[in-house]
Amino acid sequence: MAFSTGCWGRRDLAGEDIVRLILDGTVVRVRLDRKATSISLLVVLGVRRDGQKVLLAIRAMGGESEAAWRAVLDDLVARGLRTPEFLITDGVAGLEKALAALWPAVPAQRCTVHKHRNLLAHAPERLHEEISADYTDMIYAETAKEIETRRRAFLRKWRLKCRAVADSLEEAGEALFAFTRLPSSQWKSARTTNAIERLHEEFKRRIKTQTVLPSAETAAMLFWALLASGQITMRKVDGWQTLGQPPAKSMIDLAA
Repeated sequence: MAFSTGCWGRRDLAGEDIVRLILDGTVVRVRLDRKATSISLLVVLGVRRDGQKVLLAIRAMGGESEAAWRAVLDDLVARGLRTPEFLITDGVAGLEKALAALWPAVPAQRCTVHKHRNLLAHAPERLHEEISADYTDMIYAETAKEIETRRRAFLRKWRLKCRAVADSLEEAGEALFAFTRLPSSQWKSARTTNAIERLHEEFKRRIKTQTVLPSAETAAMLFWALLASGQITMRKVDGWQTLGQPPAKSMIDLAA
């Protein structure tokens, strides 16, 4: 059953100058039909042009399907949210499909931390340290040209050493490097869903004494309440001073 949290979940967003969205789901344990079960809360964090993060939506939709995410996004648009300039996701297929259908022209960044975990999952443990070193050298290179060069080297090496790792990197396509379309001062905040992950962690830390919440509604309401009361605070994103600059059209060359 879909749920939104009263006035917070219905407030007008037309006056919010949102330029970036960070979207992710977080799993919480609640009671459904007197049984403890895990549910996904779908969370949308906005970033204003002045760099301030704003919680826009938190909904219990039963899962992270395309339809569930599309319902959340459509509600935001109905409340006045303007088309953002940049999106950051964890790579869940349902979310990516919903975003592509609604805002096909908006650059969408796949979280580089989540992709790192995917790469390691495709390789034996003895290769993890080497994969991590090569991946870090690529993702955290100082220029888009260096990233492009190191991506090619990564693919050449790992196609021979562990094909599944190279295939996993290629699967993400340009979405893994969308951050290079932004000024480099924004790269740190645009590469990952860390901002929303930290929010999830703080929420879970504060409810750790309640291993199972009474309901999905309680979980969503508590999330909102912790923010509204100031118990959880959100600072401006790194590189916010250049948020006024729209993403560039050029990206790294994915030919390899």
